[in-house]
Amino acid sequence: EGLCAGLRQNPPTPRTLSPNPHTSRSQPFPARRRLNPSTRTDTHSTPEPAPAAEMVDGEKDPAPLRLETLLALGLDQRTAENALVNSKVTANLAAVLAEAGITGCDKSVGNLLYAVATKYPNNALVHRPALISYIVSTKIKNPAQLDAALSFLTNTGPESLDIGKFEEACGVGVVVSIEEIQSTVAEVLKENMEAILEQRYHINVGGLCGQVRKRHPWGDAKATKEEIEKKLAEILGPKTEADNVKPVKKKKEKPAKVEEKKVAVATAAPPSEEELNPYTIFPQPAENNKVHTEIFFSDGNIWRAHNTKEILEKHLKATGGKVMTRFPPEPNGYLHIGHAKAMFIDFGLAKERNGHCYLRFDDTNPEAEKKEYIDHIQEIVKWMGWEPYKVTYTSDYFQALYEHAVELIRKGLAYVDHQTAEQIKEYREKKMNSPWRDRPIEESLQLFEDMRRGLIAEGAATLRMKQDMQNDNKNMSDLIAYRIKFTPHPHAGDKWCIYPSYDYAHCMVDSLENITHSLCTLEFDIRRPSYYWLLVALGLYQPHVWEYSRLNISHTMMSKRKLNRLVTEKWVDGWDDPRLLTLAGLRRRGVSANAINSFIRGIGITRSDNSLIRVDRLEYHIREELNKTASRTMVVLHPLKVWHSVPAAIHFTSSASRSS
Repeated sequence: EGLCAGLRQNPPTPRTLSPNPHTSRSQPFPARRRLNPSTRTDTHSTPEPAPAAEMVDGEKDPAPLRLETLLALGLDQRTAENALVNSKVTANLAAVLAEAGITGCDKSVGNLLYAVATKYPNNALVHRPALISYIVSTKIKNPAQLDAALSFLTNTGPESLDIGKFEEACGVGVVVSIEEIQSTVAEVLKENMEAILEQRYHINVGGLCGQVRKRHPWGDAKATKEEIEKKLAEILGPKTEADNVKPVKKKKEKPAKVEEKKVAVATAAPPSEEELNPYTIFPQPAENNKVHTEIFFSDGNIWRAHNTKEILEKHLKATGGKVMTRFPPEPNGYLHIGHAKAMFIDFGLAKERNGHCYLRFDDTNPEAEKKEYIDHIQEIVKWMGWEPYKVTYTSDYFQALYEHAVELIRKGLAYVDHQTAEQIKEYREKKMNSPWRDRPIEESLQLFEDMRRGLIAEGAATLRMKQDMQNDNKNMSDLIAYRIKFTPHPHAGDKWCIYPSYDYAHCMVDSLENITHSLCTLEFDIRRPSYYWLLVALGLYQPHVWEYSRLNISHTMMSKRKLNRLVTEKWVDGWDDPRLLTLAGLRRRGVSANAINSFIRGIGITRSDNSLIRVDRLEYHIREELNKTASRTMVVLHPLKVWHSVPAAIHFTSSASRSS
């Protein structure tokens, strides 16, 4: 424990390390590679995902579709043109055709493939190629079979597909002969003969087809309809003039109106925004088996992140099926009204679902964190009316995070790098691999241990995740997992001199705490692939991530960095200056927590970004709360004493004497 403390006073001279001899800066860097942890040999493909993801090998972005391609599938002109307008349908249909490996087909097959592109469940994408092969081979040949198949796959999700049960559920191999259809049609017509003779050709043929379909769900619908129409013609003979007359729908008799005197009745106002439940949009914990996101790699591979059945069952057993959320502020300043929205969502969802919410301090940057901020956050959370399930710190999990980092290195999914911050930025912009990216696993393990022991100078090395430097998403460009800082930690003390980054620690602590709903603002949306990449790589439980819009209020400052500058440069009177929209400042101004929460509930939980809320709306809720709670007293500040006397000459008489 004292080792790092001593090194902070006398940091060592950084080691001189040569770049990987197999890679030169003057030469183009090799394509992405993976290290197979079992054989420790290089291969030219995407890192092997843990069981918590499905990978589609070699799946490339399909070529854009043209109208001629869709018409070759047998789609009608209007359907094809509408499909090309919808980018999502076009992308799905292109992927379906790529998986089918066809450019043209029979109309019935084409319509089924189009239905797959528009209806297929996202949680079972791994099984889509199997379904497509059944359609192309005409083992599934009608919409009824396809609907049954889609229903079965929706319930199966990403788990392994039981072929026997699948084929049984959607009638694969079931042949309904024309003789069986004819026999069943005869039975149905006999059962409905009275209605047929009464209504003749006005009988509902669709209803008769439905009765046949109940007995033969996989029968040919077209053949069934033709047989019914043929038999009706035999029974009823040629159509008469009456049969050609369109039947007049009988209007329902309305009860006679009774004249009543109109009495003004005060109608109840529709429920206000504050009375609506904003948490209905979030799924239940047991539903967290769907594909969270698709992680696209530059070599064409795709990871589809999801929880396996075993991982989800283990999670539900640990939580008892309860909703588990977290409010994770960084203790580097006072909370502002934007954090009130985060609290309302995190604590509010847990309260509404009878679950739990952690107050977790995201203390991965020891240089910016203070005990003052930690104490303030705990106090202001209680003032806002929220009660944490537990108060935790990311630093509580430093040992587990370190062990997982070692596991990543052993799997060939992390490496020790020696580039400076400027070099890392340059290489990311040019989509170039670091010279140390493909160094041997054992070398990275030894260097990471040296980093932990404080034997490498601050800034001389970092641990980076081996993700995808050629990816268009910069948040997949080998993000930094650990860096060296010879700075004491306000909570962990002097035990560590390497600290995890936010991108590395955040998702992993969510998983370690069994968080069901990881809720954050929209700027983190592009970090989803990196969030799930790490959990998939380690085979950990994956929370449900959902992003909401930031709270932006007119005529106010909402950046904690800028607020910190105002405070430190003495432009304002501390973090609780009433001119600031910090929660401490609002409290000092006289605003109640109820008014703030009412304001947050009123604006709702949405994903519409860049929306600006007028400050008048906050002031409205403050006034409404004061109208309910503020006591009112009438006061005469300068009273005047008034003397009153009755003159002796005035006499009061009774009404009787006045009348006489």
